[in-house]
Amino acid sequence: MATLSIRTTHRVPGNNSLAVTQRQGQSYLKTDSLSPSLAGPFFSIIINNYNYAAFLPQAVESCLNQAYDRYEVIVVDDGSQDRSRAIIESYGDRIIPVLKANGGQASAINAGFNASQGDVIVLLDADDYLFPHALNTLANAWGQSDKTAQVQCRLNLVGPQGEAIDLYPAPEIAFDQGDVRSLLRQRGRYSTTVTSGISFHRRVLSQILPIPEADFRISADGYLVSVAPFYGPISAVEIAIGARRKHQNNFWAPLGTTVCVSHLHDSIRHDFLRYQYLSQASGERIAIDQLGLHDHLHLMARLPSCRLAPGQHPCPKDQPAKLALSGLRALWKLPSYRNRRKLLISSWFLWVGFAPQSWVRPAVDWYLVSGSRPKPIDRFIKLLRRWTQ
Repeated sequence: MATLSIRTTHRVPGNNSLAVTQRQGQSYLKTDSLSPSLAGPFFSIIINNYNYAAFLPQAVESCLNQAYDRYEVIVVDDGSQDRSRAIIESYGDRIIPVLKANGGQASAINAGFNASQGDVIVLLDADDYLFPHALNTLANAWGQSDKTAQVQCRLNLVGPQGEAIDLYPAPEIAFDQGDVRSLLRQRGRYSTTVTSGISFHRRVLSQILPIPEADFRISADGYLVSVAPFYGPISAVEIAIGARRKHQNNFWAPLGTTVCVSHLHDSIRHDFLRYQYLSQASGERIAIDQLGLHDHLHLMARLPSCRLAPGQHPCPKDQPAKLALSGLRALWKLPSYRNRRKLLISSWFLWVGFAPQSWVRPAVDWYLVSGSRPKPIDRFIKLLRRWTQ
């Protein structure tokens, strides 16, 4: 069992009021002085950290410098071997430290939740950071509702030093919102975002936590976004509330010049785990082995895996042609994608599914890893992206 060390201090909310101001065309909550009960939700920001000492101070400072002041900051260190714990200690009682043995991301989030008091739980990976308006924007999105299960927001995708790369999810990809249970039952996924762009109502997390720690040592958000919609509707915010950092050491969004096949395998297995838990949450019998065949994003990992490393592919009965055609069918059923975007991705499925073996690797790398593209190809793909928006 992981050893925990929790200091039970927190940021004490002041007397606040709700006043709405306009900035960059969006509504934000500005705190003044009225009854705390009228000032919007009390937030718990949970930062999960493992050996990210290089990025941790920016993550913590971004939380402490919020324009909103009804919140606490909980920093969970998951057994780091670098300078992380010294950095955490340096903040004293400005944060709530949770120091534990290494157990993975699910374990860190579970421990952070146990130390929290907030009405709404905001998750942040330690290599990411929030913008000063983040909690104001979230307070506006949550309002006084206790029926919403989850709010999802855009993030800016940045490089190791914070240099701008893109918006995440990309602007041409629409969020799904409202009641998304039918999408989960049909294809095991809806359009959402990653850990640092999502927040959950305490009522929901109290029912679905603890996250299964053995199954979700990484990508614990996959469990949360797959199960939470069965406890209430989803809301979406189009403005970016923070930054998702892309660097050499993160698992799903590394910098590089080629797709790591083992990561494709892990993504496939991760999806099957998600299917298992969403099936349980739905209370219905769902054909788990069929869900991925209706999800073009799952197939964008499964098809390359089958072509590039058939001997290690997690689904040995797969055939490339059938996977490619399944990808086309799943893609053209998506109401949230424009036809131009569907045409672009369709050409990729056909190329990867039917092209000679020597042509597969460039198609996979160029589409999935921007750093792999020769400059002319990169310019062409960016032109195609603008065409699909």
